[in-house]
Amino acid sequence: MDGERLTFDVYEVFAQTDPLGPHQHQFSLLASSPEMAMALAQENFLRRREIYSIWVVRRDQIVKSGPKERERFYRLKKSYRLTEDYRYLADKWRRYRQAPMTPETMV
Repeated sequence: MDGERLTFDVYEVFAQTDPLGPHQHQFSLLASSPEMAMALAQENFLRRREIYSIWVVRRDQIVKSGPKERERFYRLKKSYRLTEDYRYLADKWRRYRQAPMTPETMV
């Protein structure tokens, strides 16, 4: 290794503890290659607890959304998914309980 310098990248480790659960971020580590990062992550996890799956991702490969992308999501008005748009139903049900509907009142 005359004059060669080993470079290390930062890797993020995500683990899934059961087959139906999500992968959750656990920790970051420094490694010289993806294979080394996986070996370090497995060594760190498998001796402590049982897991279902491990993901190891180089930090600079993770893509995140910025302010411009967030603006696009806010423009999508989907208020029908929120319960606050259905507040009128409580009053409506209260009226029906107080004065039940009959064939005469339906007209």
